[in-house]
Formats: sequence, C-alpha cells, structure tokens
Amino acid sequence: MPRLSFAIRVLFACCLLVATANHVRADFQHGLFWDYGYGESAHWASRVFWGALTLLDPLAALLLFIKPRAGIVLTAAIIVADVAHNTYYVALNQQWLASFYLSQVAFLIAVVLLSPIVWNGLRRCAAP
Repeated sequence: MPRLSFAIRVLFACCLLVATANHVRADFQHGLFWDYGYGESAHWASRVFWGALTLLDPLAALLLFIKPRAGIVLTAAIIVADVAHNTYYVALNQQWLASFYLSQVAFLIAVVLLSPIVWNGLRRCAAP
C-alpha cells in the first residue's frame, strides 16, 4: 500500500505541475491577472483566483511529499474550487467539451477516487 500511495501522490503532483506550467506560461504571455480569453466577462476575483493558482498548484505538489495529508487536502480543495469556478465560465460560453475543462474534471474525478487510497496508505505507514 505505501508504494501505491506514493505512486498516486506522484500522479497528483505531475498533474499539478502541468497546471503550474500552464499558469506560468499564461502569466509570462499575458500577465498575472489575465482574463484567460473571457474578456470583460472575467471578473477581477476570477483573475486573482487564476493568478493564485500559479503559486497554489506547486505548493500542493510539494506538500504531497513533505506533508502528504496537507497536500491531499490542498489538492482536493484546489481542484474542487477550480472546477466549480471554471464551470461558470464554461457554461457562459458553452465550452463543455473544451480540453482544458475535461482535463480538470478528469483530475477532479481522480482526486475524489484516489485520495482515500493515499490517506489510508499514510495511516498504515504511521501505524506501529
């Protein structure tokens, strides 16, 4: 179980680091508070949220290894908030099949299904 728990954390971290790379690229091309192509319909709070992910995603990836439970909680919080938030814009623009959105939903499903395995694996490692 410890190897499976570790492998899942590696998977989560890789997904978070791909997201980080996307945010960093967008930050360099368009600035930290870019509207992600939504123009005036992108609220300032949304731009701050997307900008914050540039720091939160790699933090969660790091925590998955140095404080795994905190990393799992932060990863779950990020992807739940991200999908909930982005669903608003996806609905406004009828982007239900956009690759960015489908990949976020797939990651959310993976986090929901696999986090309990990681959590239980950590509990078993800590038991004497």
